[in-house]
Amino acid sequence: MSTAAAVGMENKEGLKLLVTGGPRAQKAVGIWLFGSAAWVFSMVILGGITRLTRSGLSMTDWKFTGSLPPLSDEEWLQEFEKYKQSPEYKRVNKGMSLEDFKFIYWMEYAHRMWGRGLGIIFALPFSYFLRKGYITLRLGLKLSALFALGAGQGLIGWWMVKSGLEEPPSEYAQPRVSPYRLTAHLTSAFVIYTGLFWTALSVVMPEPPAESVAWVRGAAKVKKLALPVSFIVGITAVSGAFVAGNDAGHAYNTFPKMGDTWIPDDIFNMKPLIRNFFENTSMVQLDHRILATTTLLSIGALWWSTRKLDIHPAIRSLIGSTVGMAALQESRTHRLPVNKPNNRHYCRSPWGFQRFSRMCMCHLAPHIRPGR
Repeated sequence: MSTAAAVGMENKEGLKLLVTGGPRAQKAVGIWLFGSAAWVFSMVILGGITRLTRSGLSMTDWKFTGSLPPLSDEEWLQEFEKYKQSPEYKRVNKGMSLEDFKFIYWMEYAHRMWGRGLGIIFALPFSYFLRKGYITLRLGLKLSALFALGAGQGLIGWWMVKSGLEEPPSEYAQPRVSPYRLTAHLTSAFVIYTGLFWTALSVVMPEPPAESVAWVRGAAKVKKLALPVSFIVGITAVSGAFVAGNDAGHAYNTFPKMGDTWIPDDIFNMKPLIRNFFENTSMVQLDHRILATTTLLSIGALWWSTRKLDIHPAIRSLIGSTVGMAALQESRTHRLPVNKPNNRHYCRSPWGFQRFSRMCMCHLAPHIRPGR
């Protein structure tokens, strides 16, 4: 990165830099933005773990500035009593012990505070670089928009959690957050991450490597091919949020068929028709499977189309790595426990995935052989 920054600062005619102050300033701002993007990435991972351990509804209130966690036994009992009033406790976790509650509470608390920590590590360097005059107006506007979107993530998160604290419409339904709000929360995180990462690349490498005219032309062709593939990847990720929001991942655990059929019979059961694509468990999972397969084929086509292009070695390596990651993602997603051809079951621990390790053992149990 520092090498790219030094080359970029040679200030070719007409080149508009996002950072002023020389190579050191460019490098410092780049490191800060890459670090912020990595923090957002870790936030998504932590949010996923919070989701898998079913900890997201353990905190029944929210403050923008945050608050200290319970520090005494009395405070813990007060928080536990609040949780006992929630639909999740009454329908899913009734009988949960205080120690088990502490685990899911700490998971959600860590997720929230990690997000607030991101705000601090973004805002303080931003203010410093502005004061030093390193950031141009164009970059300042981009970063301000990303900061505002990041601040709004807390509100979107609480808006999502609040939907899970409401009584489900049916006495047989389990409390869960709105899949629409969950998707908005995750999509917003993706936008912030990609925005920060793209901006960081623009800072440290304001122009592409121009050692070869053929490389520049090859990169332009790759960009035209990569943009539609990126769109497909994004849509697939958004559809994955609807799978999570509807707990659709538990519905069918056979591939490529869904149970005994290729296409379930109930994919258009809901009215109006459009609801099926966002709320019907079978349709949501079918959509995601189709999109995931399309993503894999699209990335494979991108690699095939660029294999003979004269492009920078780093770009070629990135395309190859992307194909490998897509293949790994597809294979890991479809290595699901299969007990029966039509196995629509919900494998849950006593308190609904309250322990990540229990969840793993729950799904691995059908595959454990005697003596292993």
